[in-house]
Amino acid sequence: MIRTERKYIEILRILKEHRDPVGAKRLSELMAERGFVLSDRAVQYYLSYLDSMGFTEKIGNQGRILTPAGVLETDNALVDDRIGFVISKLERLAYRSTFDPATGTGDVAYNLSFVSKDDLDRALVAFDEVIRAGCGFFNSYRLLDNDPRVPPDCVGVITLCSITMDGLFQRNGIPVKMAYGGRLEIENNVPQRFRDLIGYRGTTIDPLELFISSGLTSIHDFTRTKTGIALANVREVPRSAQGDIKHIIRLMNDCGFIYPVTMGNHVFNLPDTSYRLSIVAYSGLNYIGNCVEQGIAIRTEIGAGNIPFSKVAEINR
Repeated sequence: MIRTERKYIEILRILKEHRDPVGAKRLSELMAERGFVLSDRAVQYYLSYLDSMGFTEKIGNQGRILTPAGVLETDNALVDDRIGFVISKLERLAYRSTFDPATGTGDVAYNLSFVSKDDLDRALVAFDEVIRAGCGFFNSYRLLDNDPRVPPDCVGVITLCSITMDGLFQRNGIPVKMAYGGRLEIENNVPQRFRDLIGYRGTTIDPLELFISSGLTSIHDFTRTKTGIALANVREVPRSAQGDIKHIIRLMNDCGFIYPVTMGNHVFNLPDTSYRLSIVAYSGLNYIGNCVEQGIAIRTEIGAGNIPFSKVAEINR
């Protein structure tokens, strides 16, 4: 285990998120975005130590990459150090989202999935099932061509991430808290209650990804019978902002976004919050969950980045 200093762990994480070598100057910029202000020279010092530990490798003048030992070290970083990493990543995506629903322009946050070319037709049928059932966050998806992140034998599929709404609320002066990810029970197309909830600020893994990998959803049943368990997120916003929030939601609905499931200060079996509204929204990961339930191999990078809305709004399916 390397020294228990956040800077080392953060550098390893950045390198893990990039397929290509990253130079010291770029690392310095990315570290600053995460709250670590380091000079290029200081970054070089940290990299020299990581090189000596065998966790990073210099590729000519291009920069550093992670070694297999570095990948393992990153995955095994102290648990308490990794708590909050998921929400921090999502908050960065929210900050970078510049979408304006009034004009349909700006950047939105997205998830990127990789599907084998042999399984693509089945996967797109599963995606379309979620769209028809109305349990995705956005009513379309986008196939990705000519992207170096996509393996040669796969196709990339972009789905919009619900963190886009957080960025929009924030830019309109509305504080928003990404509170929980949960399993929402639905009967005859009527949401009833949350089976389970996991708080985003106390976890080292995305809660919804955990529910999918544990086989705790029945999204495919819901798409066929209107009864099942789907994935949803819970956000909390000031109750005093309700009028502005409803206006923003209407504009987003006009652009193809499908939310909320419901909104109020006491919804389903959530705690009663007198001064805050809970906004429940279906997750874009219902697309992925429906594939997994049907045995379709799919790998997804949650919160892969930001992309102009126009590139996703052009329906490609």
